[in-house]
Parts: sequence; structure tokens; C-alpha cells
Amino acid sequence: MSILKVILLAILQGLAELLPVSSSAHVVVAEKLMGLDPSTPQMTLLLVMLHTGTMFAVIVYFWKTWRQAYFSSSEAFGEFAKLVIWATILTAVFGEAIKKLIEHTLFKGVDHAEIESLFGRLDLIAPALAAAGVLILIAGLYERRQLARFIPGRAIEKFIGRGTVSFGQSTWMGITQGLALPFRGFSRSGTTISAGMLTGAAKERAERFSFAMAVVLTPAVVGVEALRLVKASHVAKAAGMPIDLHGSIVASLIGMICSFFAGLVALKWLSSWLESGKWWLFGIYCLVASGVVFYLHTQGY
Repeated sequence: MSILKVILLAILQGLAELLPVSSSAHVVVAEKLMGLDPSTPQMTLLLVMLHTGTMFAVIVYFWKTWRQAYFSSSEAFGEFAKLVIWATILTAVFGEAIKKLIEHTLFKGVDHAEIESLFGRLDLIAPALAAAGVLILIAGLYERRQLARFIPGRAIEKFIGRGTVSFGQSTWMGITQGLALPFRGFSRSGTTISAGMLTGAAKERAERFSFAMAVVLTPAVVGVEALRLVKASHVAKAAGMPIDLHGSIVASLIGMICSFFAGLVALKWLSSWLESGKWWLFGIYCLVASGVVFYLHTQGY
């Protein structure tokens, strides 16, 4: 894979990752159009390294806001830490359970089955995008109904607030993040923010907590994919077809840097859309994208 392709994928990932439109789906489609296999260890490692770049973009962009909301006092940090750890545990439990269920049903009788082999299936990505789009639309309509109940300048401050999410809201956001892990197209940020909104959190609060969950989760995912690549390298070497580990790592690092800068741009755009109350438009985008992905599937991609 050329460096130019890596840079193009990194820019696409960075722009789409922090918008609730499923960056994974966009990157997979781009890889397909470039003639690449999204399910190979090299490509899955590249993808998570692109996520790492956007993770650093999240930290830089949200640091001031997080400092005010989560680090203003030891009590605030303690409450936030408990919630994000709880949500991450739920993500791991539900994500792993779904992964094992898929591997033991769709891959029944197949040795060394890996869910990553499904990541290039556009016929699975299309319905996942559609499901995310419907959830985002529902959350957007729910938010408009909630805001309509408030008298301007009075009770609305209680709804928006500056703190973190509640225990119940973090629970549903953690579960939803677990559902998003095995499915390319089921936007992690879109579905977790929507889950928070549907359980009563203002989207600003849900946005902050959703990206905080991503920062906690990303290192673990990077570790898993790095181990998968090393394992695949040993198998390939034994078969006489060695994998260029050095080249894969260099390409992934270049992609990470590019996605960092693209991620900063995307975050600025996302925040302005959240503030303008146009969350539902992301849902429509996901539904349209689902149709495009399904069409590409019918064309043999």
C-alpha cells in the first residue's frame, strides 16, 4: 500500500471519525475502491492507529472542557472516573459477548474464526449504517421535544448543565458502545451520543462523555490489533509469505499523524452542528450512505 493511499485514508478517517457517520464504514468503502482488503491484520492495525490519531485530537480539543467538567475537584474527577470505568466494563462485556456469538454462529465449524473477516462485507455495513441513522434521527426528534418543554431563559439550564452524565446514562452509553464494536457502520460516536440523549442527557454532556469513553477504549483496541498482526506475521512467515511488519508500522504511524490533524477539523465542525441543533441531519446522512454502500455491494465491491 502506497503512502498516498495511507494519507488519503487518514484524512477520510479523521474527518469522519468524530462525526456520527461511522468512519469505519467510510474507510472500508474507500479501501474497497482502492482494491485493498479491509479484513487483513495490516489494514485493521492501520484503522486502529488512525483511531489513535483522532483520540489525541479529542484530548487536545476537549481538554479545557474536560478540565472544567471532570477535573474541577477531586469529587468531580472521582464521579467521572467511576462512570467511565463502569461504561468501559460494560463495553468490554457486551462487545466480547456479541463477538463470540457471531464467531460461534456465522463461523460454526471454522478453525481460528475471527470477526475481523467480516469487516469488509458491505452487505453487513449497509444495514448497520441504516440502524445508526434511525437511532440518530430518533434522538434528534426526542431532543427537540424535550427542548420545547422548557421556557426560554429558565429551566433549560437544568437540562443542558455542565456536569457529567448520570449512572443510568453512562450504563446505556457503555452498552451501546459495546454493540458498536463488532459492527462496521454502526457509528460509535453517533449511537453512544444518541443513547445518552434518549436517556435524558443533553447532547453536549453526551458528546463529552462519549469521546472520553473513546480515549479510554482506544489503547486496548490498539493492543489487540497489534497482537493480531504479530500473530499473523508468525503464521505468514511459517507459510513462506512474510508480512512487512516494519512497513505496516511506519504506514500506521504516518496515518495516525494525518488523522490527528483531520480530526481537529472534524471536531470543530461537529461541535458547531451540535450547538445549532442539527443532530438529526447526521441520521439522514447515514441512511443515504447506507443506500450507497448497498449499491456498491450489488456492483461487486
